[in-house]
Amino acid sequence: MSISLEAEVPEVLFDGMRQFLEHHPQWDQYRLISSALAGFLFQNGCGDQGVTQHYLNGLFLRP
Repeated sequence: MSISLEAEVPEVLFDGMRQFLEHHPQWDQYRLISSALAGFLFQNGCGDQGVTQHYLNGLFLRP
């Protein structure tokens, strides 16, 4: 299952995201957002195994 979402982000976060993506061409906006969301959920106590796996894959796997 996937969920499509649209969100407004503060300009400073948008600029940081843009700069990160310019320097890391193996990433795209979708991978960055899903990795950030998995990190947030994991660090805030989400015990779902899929979230944990996504978080760990983002730390250790290269595309």
